[in-house]
Amino acid sequence: MSNAREQIKLLFTNPILLSCIFSWLSAQFLKTMIKLFSRKVHSFKELFELFFWRTGGMPSSHSALVTTLCTTIGFRSGINSDVFILSIGFLLITVRDAVGVRRASGIQAMFLNKIGQKLSEKGIMDFKPIKEVQGHRPAEVAIGCLLGFFIGLAFSVLK
Repeated sequence: MSNAREQIKLLFTNPILLSCIFSWLSAQFLKTMIKLFSRKVHSFKELFELFFWRTGGMPSSHSALVTTLCTTIGFRSGINSDVFILSIGFLLITVRDAVGVRRASGIQAMFLNKIGQKLSEKGIMDFKPIKEVQGHRPAEVAIGCLLGFFIGLAFSVLK
């Protein structure tokens, strides 16, 4: 039983896991503060959702997290390790998805909602809007990657 506790303790003190959590929370905090100071937050509920759940915006928390993951793995395991190469693949997929696929599907959902609204107004059909999940602009992803790199660097160098 104590072996299981030791394993759990090791997991929650793992610098890679801690750096990833810190990176994600930092990006979400910055995103929340930017929205708060630009007066785009109108309730405590919205503030809470923005900090913990909302996607999109500056900086990309997904990009920050996977960049931190790559950076800390690169320092701990070496850039020639299989696990580092795997993390690079994960980074590329995540960044591509953040900039391309999710953004394109969000734009598509926006247009479908406009068409559905017009059809509904003309009485042709009943329409319930679909969720418009917005991806990131390239600058949001780039800033997220820079944030993630520096957090991963700090966790790796300042053990």
